[in-house]
Amino acid sequence: MIARRWIYTAVAAAALAAVLAWAFAPRPIAVETALVASGHFESAVEDDGKTRLVDHYLVSAPLAGQLSRITLREGDQVAAGAVVAQLRPARAPLLDERSRRQQQARLAAAEAQVGAADAALARAGIALRQAQHDFLRAEQLGMAGFVAASRLDSERLAAQAAQKERDSAAAQRQVALHEAEQARAALDGATGQGGDAMFALRAPVGGRVLRVIQASEAVVALGAPLLELGDPDRLEVVAELLTADAILARPGTPVRIDRWGGAPLDGRVRRVEPAAFTKISALGVEEQRVRVLIDLLDADARGAGLGVAYRVNVRIITSSLDRVRKVPVSAVFPLPGKSGADHAGMGVYLVRDGRAHLTPLRLGGRNDAEAWVRDGLAEGAQVIVYPPAQLRDGARVQVREVARAR
Repeated sequence: MIARRWIYTAVAAAALAAVLAWAFAPRPIAVETALVASGHFESAVEDDGKTRLVDHYLVSAPLAGQLSRITLREGDQVAAGAVVAQLRPARAPLLDERSRRQQQARLAAAEAQVGAADAALARAGIALRQAQHDFLRAEQLGMAGFVAASRLDSERLAAQAAQKERDSAAAQRQVALHEAEQARAALDGATGQGGDAMFALRAPVGGRVLRVIQASEAVVALGAPLLELGDPDRLEVVAELLTADAILARPGTPVRIDRWGGAPLDGRVRRVEPAAFTKISALGVEEQRVRVLIDLLDADARGAGLGVAYRVNVRIITSSLDRVRKVPVSAVFPLPGKSGADHAGMGVYLVRDGRAHLTPLRLGGRNDAEAWVRDGLAEGAQVIVYPPAQLRDGARVQVREVARAR
């Protein structure tokens, strides 16, 4: 009986020890994981922007006189050279010798501008022919398989840009011709050749009336602004980026424009202004920002509904790669004692055989959702996303959900 009692006691003690060992044994940590995938990776600088006109013209009075009532209204279409206002010259102030010499100097300057515009137009024509020749040559080589498609696209865009530059130079020449005509007519009035005839102010370019500054009949001074003209079909986007982000937005960088109320549009960085300025953020923090000018590549942007001074979101693509290994950015963290600068000193927890293994890796870049893995992980590996604070290297884990990187 005593021996049997000892046996029961030993068995109960062993069972109690086993229960206590099971109760106090560390439990596997429930984690969510994702699989390392291969696909397209894109990093970008994103900020708000605003549309504006590429060319904006202010029509002013070339001489002092009596302005007739302007019948044009905001939104009216005007053709290049069309009469937009009429002035009856005030002859007395313009009959003195000094005013006459000033008008002669203004006419000479306007004629010099015409010569400069002719040279710029010829230069733009040569650049256009060269760009078209390069595109045709690249197209022929592309059909033979000697040129990549990206090179062919670049040559096509270069030819389109050269055509735009030639159109802009032609418009500037028209502006110079009309300014010379206005200066010549003003000189004729100063010398008494114009008499009391009405002087017609003509639109320097075709477009729409943006604002009528002086609609009523009145006596206006020399240089008084009368109305503003512009072409709403020629829009650009200006974005004010932080200086650290503007360094990545080099001229020629592709841009995706969205969140304006319509379909996403394609653009390209044309210019980054050389000087930054200080701007106070909504939180009261002083920020150094710089303006980045973006050309719209979609010709039907205006037809799609995009207008002047519209708020848009610009996404400047700094890198775009295909078939690279990616993990969710929520799985990546700086290793202890490492700064994580320049994508170095980063790591993930890799799940293998039911345990978490701290794995260092080297990143090539990352965006808001994904990180591009250069070295350290193989495709199909299982990594922990949002690793818990209590997770350590070698800890047992229980996978709760598996996701796949996009």
